[in-house]
Amino acid sequence: MSGLAGSCHPGPVVAVTALMTALAVTAGQSAARCVLTAAAVLTGQLSVGWCNDAFDARRDMAAGRRGKPVVDGTVGVTEVWGAACAALALCVPLSLACGLWAGAVHLTGVAAAWAYDLRLKATAWSWVPYAVGFAALPAFVALGLPGQPWPAWWVVTAGALLGVGAHLGDVLPDIRGDLATGVRGWPHRLGPDGTRLLLPVPLVAASAVLALGPAGPPGRWGAAALAVAAVVALAGTLLGRRWERAAFASAVAVAVVDVALLLLRGTGIA
Repeated sequence: MSGLAGSCHPGPVVAVTALMTALAVTAGQSAARCVLTAAAVLTGQLSVGWCNDAFDARRDMAAGRRGKPVVDGTVGVTEVWGAACAALALCVPLSLACGLWAGAVHLTGVAAAWAYDLRLKATAWSWVPYAVGFAALPAFVALGLPGQPWPAWWVVTAGALLGVGAHLGDVLPDIRGDLATGVRGWPHRLGPDGTRLLLPVPLVAASAVLALGPAGPPGRWGAAALAVAAVVALAGTLLGRRWERAAFASAVAVAVVDVALLLLRGTGIA
């Protein structure tokens, strides 16, 4: 069990699930629907994390990436594949229970993430599944509201931009090892320095869209969130020179700031 817990990429799983649960509460979903939304997002993220570790097992072993449960032998590849499929099987009915359109949108995002794990990670289009997957999450929350309203364009756009930033930050620490095993995704083609320097752009752009996209002036909360996001994103870039995990941490921190902005402004996402 500890091996499975470690191989699901627990940090991103917890972060994405917590942020989407907070967004569901902020958007005005009922308590029961918030729980259902959280369960759907959790199972989807678990399936993606386990699929990633299971599919990359041979590559990780070849690269000698110690600290990964499959590489360390604390869990077998077959067990991780089984967990990924079980989580995906649970994700489908949980997503559709939130509504047909909501479920279809969320499952499209999960399918994009699986496509990244299985194929697109090693191509120049590696950013697309992240953009689609992160854009689908706020859309899933909005479509789960009473009346199934379509999400506002700016919240979907911000989600896609955050996804691109998360992709850059997530891949940055592994670029050199991935290149040694033949993986050439978009960040790998940019190189470690190019990826680190580009990282603040989509993160700050996402916050700018959230601050300026809704009707009316951004107000003090919008201006403050944009300033904080810019500082955090730049700090992640600077710290990333010595500690590359800071890059992904900055992406998560900016996402927290953006959700807090939605909560404080009470703008709604639909």
